[in-house]
Amino acid sequence: MEIRLRPLAESDLPLFERWLHAPHAARWYENPQDWLTEVRGRNGAFRFLRHFIVLADNTPVGFAQYYPYEASGETWQGSLPVRGTYSIDYLIGEPDFLGRGCGRETVRRLVERIAAEPDARRVIVCPEEGNAASRRTLRSAGFGFDADNGVFLLELATPGP
Repeated sequence: MEIRLRPLAESDLPLFERWLHAPHAARWYENPQDWLTEVRGRNGAFRFLRHFIVLADNTPVGFAQYYPYEASGETWQGSLPVRGTYSIDYLIGEPDFLGRGCGRETVRRLVERIAAEPDARRVIVCPEEGNAASRRTLRSAGFGFDADNGVFLLELATPGP
């Protein structure tokens, strides 16, 4: 199965909203309206976020995004530098595609895109403690757990001269 990311379109919003309310996702995406507000504001206040639809063999199966952490105003990075740090969010919305490696491949595709950003040095993610599936996904995609900062961390190769 080939996993690809395509930019989210306005016509994807009903599908994204359905996924946010799916029982397997709703427990981790507790405020769906906040997510929808961000996506609807993707050409305005939230233009720093890069939103995607996850495709499995051209079938929409999930949502993903990445962003420069510094632009978010978030403060959960611990002692890690803010500059050069990116973060991601992802969900596989279609239940038939859970447990089939779609999450891991989605994370890998996001990391590929982030690595192409000229200032990118690291990716951090902070899934909830009880979200064992997301934690396994991150580990299988090459992230390690940084216990000092309480985040999953992937250091990116620094560009050469």
